[in-house]
Amino acid sequence: MDRFVPVKIALGQKPLGIWGSLQAARNNVLSLIPEIATRQPIVSGKVGVRWHMVMDPTALRRILRDNLQNYPKSTVTKELLRPAIGESLFIAEGAHWKWQRQAAAPVFTHRNISNLAPIMTRAAAAATERIAQHTGRAVDLYSEMMDTTFDVISDVTFSNSDGFDRKELFKMIDTYIDSTAKVSILDILGAPSWVPRPSRAMIGSDIRRIKSIADRAIASHKANKHGEAADLLDLLEAGEDPDTKRRMTRQELRDNLLAFIVAGHETTALTLSWALYLLSHDKDAQNRARDEINAATGDRPIGAEHLDKLPFVRAVIDEALRLYPPAAFVSRTALGPDRLCDRDVTAGDTVMLPFYALHRSHLYWNDPDNFRPQRFMKPNKIERFTYLPFGDGPRICIGASFALQEAVIILATLLKRFAFTAVAGKNPEPVMILTLRPKGGVWVHVDKI
Repeated sequence: MDRFVPVKIALGQKPLGIWGSLQAARNNVLSLIPEIATRQPIVSGKVGVRWHMVMDPTALRRILRDNLQNYPKSTVTKELLRPAIGESLFIAEGAHWKWQRQAAAPVFTHRNISNLAPIMTRAAAAATERIAQHTGRAVDLYSEMMDTTFDVISDVTFSNSDGFDRKELFKMIDTYIDSTAKVSILDILGAPSWVPRPSRAMIGSDIRRIKSIADRAIASHKANKHGEAADLLDLLEAGEDPDTKRRMTRQELRDNLLAFIVAGHETTALTLSWALYLLSHDKDAQNRARDEINAATGDRPIGAEHLDKLPFVRAVIDEALRLYPPAAFVSRTALGPDRLCDRDVTAGDTVMLPFYALHRSHLYWNDPDNFRPQRFMKPNKIERFTYLPFGDGPRICIGASFALQEAVIILATLLKRFAFTAVAGKNPEPVMILTLRPKGGVWVHVDKI
């Protein structure tokens, strides 16, 4: 029997030039990565602007932690997302980022995240009921996981908001990302942000509509709240900077809610979709996970209290995040001179962090292109800054624990109910524009246990 090799991206074998880089970026950002990036600590070049791709753990620690202030998010990233999510946590820099982070941090304490677990359990149960209607045939689990994580983030964000169509809001956000998150030739050339990008010229009315819907949702939530358990919006409203006691304005609250929706909806759906794709090809791993789940939970619904008893399920999630990190390629702009891997970095250089290449590096991982969840059964064996699905340092993803709890609860619930088998000839194609998506869906044959 042939060994299963998970689908991967054909990385570059030769320099692309400006036009080739533009075409690659518009079709699949990860095709900008040269194959040698999986075998070297740093790769540098110049296409319009000078750039460096960094895979070295020591250099990544410097970029993400020790010299963080020198490496703000790139202008391209900010220009793509600022129209929808403003100067929220995801975009803001310096003092404006710091006070928002301090105000939002209590929202994501272990206690608050655990209290939101019943919402995840209910969404997982609803997913099993939908999928059960299709047992005995192939199902696109990517579509199902998008619906499931939508249910979670929708209820976590606006638990009791009437008078607006939540699905319309999420659909508009997804449409906005699809239509605007594409790199322009002007971005490749390093043109100033005030030079208009034609592909982003027609989004003003859509953005105004998104923000109007979100404003109405916040107002509705406030009017209809009658003592129910706190949701994300309640917690954000209550958050304050511990130093100044400043709280978020209505605009800041809206922008951060939209940022959490953008960052927290599709990313977890992608992680689950890739995990199910991988498990559908590996019956041994699937059976091991199922045995662990049944031993830990019996006949009970899976909740936060079971997470510590599901280390292999968590390892499957971790390995899916290694092979297919949702934020597989991010970039920074150097504000001043620095040295990375004994290489000079000058002000204005683009510093790329291709986590996809880092996670598949032959320098840091054994058998890097293959699915081996057991490598995460001893997390202390994973060298820090070689595994960065949520980033690291002060700007590590604030919702990482939330996402991991959600992913484990949903995956375990599905594995407890169903067996998944790969559909021959229906492999997804990993394609990244803003996130790493399975083009064509994740088609898997589903049977009841």
